Amino acid sequence: MTTINKTKRYAGPDVAVAEAVAGAIPAAKPSFFSTLMVLFKARVVSLLLFSAVGGAFMGAGGWPGLGALGLTLLTGWLAASGASAWNQYIERRSDGAMTRTRHRPLVNGDIANPRWVPWVATGMIAASVLIALPFSLALAFWLAAGAFIYVVIYTLWLKPRTTLNIVIGGAAGSAAVLAGAAAGGDWTAPSALLLALLVFLWTPSHFWSLAIVYRNDYARSDTPMLPVKTSPKMAAFWVFVHTVGTALAALALGLDPALGLIYLIPVGLATADMMWRNIRLLRVPSGKNARSLFIASNMYLAVVLVMACIDVVISAL
Repeated sequence: MTTINKTKRYAGPDVAVAEAVAGAIPAAKPSFFSTLMVLFKARVVSLLLFSAVGGAFMGAGGWPGLGALGLTLLTGWLAASGASAWNQYIERRSDGAMTRTRHRPLVNGDIANPRWVPWVATGMIAASVLIALPFSLALAFWLAAGAFIYVVIYTLWLKPRTTLNIVIGGAAGSAAVLAGAAAGGDWTAPSALLLALLVFLWTPSHFWSLAIVYRNDYARSDTPMLPVKTSPKMAAFWVFVHTVGTALAALALGLDPALGLIYLIPVGLATADMMWRNIRLLRVPSGKNARSLFIASNMYLAVVLVMACIDVVISAL
């Protein structure tokens, strides 16, 4: 009783009123559309599609054409969304232990009967492959490979067992790049392979930064993410190592004859910013600095992809 009284006295009347109002007014249930956007991880999928589009430009060595872009976006969205739904279905119990993921519809009851999710997810992945097959066997292969890596290798096998989960799981993003390059014409083009390598190296740096922020969340869910199994300082060091690799891949991509200063100048500036944020995280491995790096890493990949697409088109004119 004494503890409750102290809490109310220090909370103040405004907090007490807010809590009373929050308890009296039930939270509005999200629309079915917004529920699906969360289930299919729309924000993550949009980043994968962006990477696939970058691959299409690299594979074409210029403008890939509306048909290739449309095929890349349609099949990529189906495969990535289906894989994301499978990921949430498999992890629905561990998601419930984490503050960051408790809002997901398979956890909070927005999807009351989740038995349909694996069927729809599998159908979306299969549809992407079947749509791609008449146009490009390589495109169909990389779509299937990306989904398999994300669902089976990363989610089912590696994530619950090893701190190296996201290192190898990052290959799913590389598969998206190569799928786009296959749709564009040549997935073996050096610039496409370099971009795939860049995404592979960028993924651990990006995701481990977020994992440092939510270190306690991952510990509660018993997920062996690197920041849980090592000190924040050591986690920051491995983030730095992968960022250096990402930066080298980004600068090496600028050596492609189809690219030049239009690509190198903004990417060079963005690289300097990323390295500075990494150094700051190394010095003070705090959640605040990790979040800053995580946000910047999103912008970094966007700068690389946009400038690479612009420059390769200008060079091809």
